[in-house]
Amino acid sequence: MTTQQMLSYMRRGISQYNLIKDGDKIAVGISGGKDSVTLLKLLAEYQRFSPEKFELVAITVDLNFTDKKADFTPIKALCDEYNIEYIVEKTDIGQIVFDVRKETNPCALCSKMRKGALYGVAQAKGCNKVALGHHADDLIDTLFLSMFYEGRLSTFAPKSYLDRSGLVLIRPMIMIKECNVVSYAKTLPIVDSCCPANKETRREYIKDVLKTVGKDIPNVREMVFTALTHPDRYNLFDRYEREKDLF
Repeated sequence: MTTQQMLSYMRRGISQYNLIKDGDKIAVGISGGKDSVTLLKLLAEYQRFSPEKFELVAITVDLNFTDKKADFTPIKALCDEYNIEYIVEKTDIGQIVFDVRKETNPCALCSKMRKGALYGVAQAKGCNKVALGHHADDLIDTLFLSMFYEGRLSTFAPKSYLDRSGLVLIRPMIMIKECNVVSYAKTLPIVDSCCPANKETRREYIKDVLKTVGKDIPNVREMVFTALTHPDRYNLFDRYEREKDLF
């Protein structure tokens, strides 16, 4: 998939959910993986012709795992190509999660601490928004994670306000499928994950479940995405509670 094709999907999401406004200073969270690097590349390209004038700051929260250290110099080179400031925030999150706390389900704590560090740097740099590289399939996977492990019907929004920090969190790739990200990212400088739990998470399990379902229902992800993003497809018990006395 070409940059122009990827941008067409991203522009649709930005426009539909009003994600970027004139004068924004956006911190782009960069893990080094395919999703975040694709987001950085697309936002840098979009910045060139966007009707809204905005700034970008790329921020990596270095989790500092004990056994393996990540090399973010390829990300620095990409940022230099687009004249984007790049910050690597050193932390001990990896050691706290795996060596000190020895978490059996490390993702939840790691995500909370990583986001806290990211938001702190974004505030210090004067940003008013933070962009994350979640795509359409992440939206779907999060729904099933919430149902299976928390008993909740919940997923993330394309845009949300963070009360504690005063930042606005945006997800510009909300309408891009993961398969397109995978294809596009082959040309980008991806940093291999150093996380000991990589590919062994609950999210990976959900992906495997939906892949199995997809053998019988090939368009299962499209159907779930449609159900999530079209209000007219919604029909759960809270609607009954609102209407039970009408008839």
